[in-house]
Amino acid sequence: MLENIQKLLTIRNQTIKELLAEALGMFILMVFGLSSVAQVVLGRGNFGQHLSINLGFGIGVTLGIHAAGGISGAHLNAAITLTHCILGNLPWRKLPAYLIGQFLGSFMAAATVFGLYYDALYDYTKGNFTVTGPTATASIFSTYPAPYVSLLGSFFTEFLATVMLLLGILVIHDEKNNRALNGTQALLTGILVLGIGLGMGMNTGYAINPSRDLPPRLFTAIAGWGTDVFTAGHHWWWIPITAPILGSLAGVLLYKLLIDFHNQPLLESGNEKGQPVVETS
Repeated sequence: MLENIQKLLTIRNQTIKELLAEALGMFILMVFGLSSVAQVVLGRGNFGQHLSINLGFGIGVTLGIHAAGGISGAHLNAAITLTHCILGNLPWRKLPAYLIGQFLGSFMAAATVFGLYYDALYDYTKGNFTVTGPTATASIFSTYPAPYVSLLGSFFTEFLATVMLLLGILVIHDEKNNRALNGTQALLTGILVLGIGLGMGMNTGYAINPSRDLPPRLFTAIAGWGTDVFTAGHHWWWIPITAPILGSLAGVLLYKLLIDFHNQPLLESGNEKGQPVVETS
């Protein structure tokens, strides 16, 4: 009977498989990340600090990559997916499936964390969900800039943080260079995100991912925070979408210009005078 159920539920279409993989990977990533933020905010500092949030997202990234990596490549980031399409590594026809999967997983994670901490949210805010103010809670779900940061400063922060994300990912996966050992890539990518949070999280909360920021923002607009989620921070909402996309492209370009274009396999670059090539590590 179980075999019949499995046959009935098994999906053959590869694109749908990739959509579901991205959705589950993103859901895992975001549940760990958002719940860690909720615990720090709603616990008033008694159940974790900023490091807890960094660790939560790092663990979520690691497990999300393990969940989706073998099926979709575990992009888990709309900026990365778009960059793959621009570079020709992913057919453009698959872009909608990847984005839908990522956005669905992220939106459902926001709804899940909202349900998980609804009682604590109500107790913390007395039922008044706000984006700004002493009991603001919208930042549990999406990023918002610090009061002292200008729009230009926040844009540069997200741009640079995404550049570093892509550089790190390319270093970890570059087979022609000193890539990570097989099986360690997911862990190292989680540590990479942890490092970005530790060093570049103060200004804007290091969104570095449109799929991480926009779906939960849409959820909060629906769930009681209203349209303030789009107007707060001088209409900040568009920066976590555009800056990561540009930062992703810039990170790939930088790596190719400084490393990839010049790092040809030894058999191709060879010695022009016919001398034996010495393999080095």
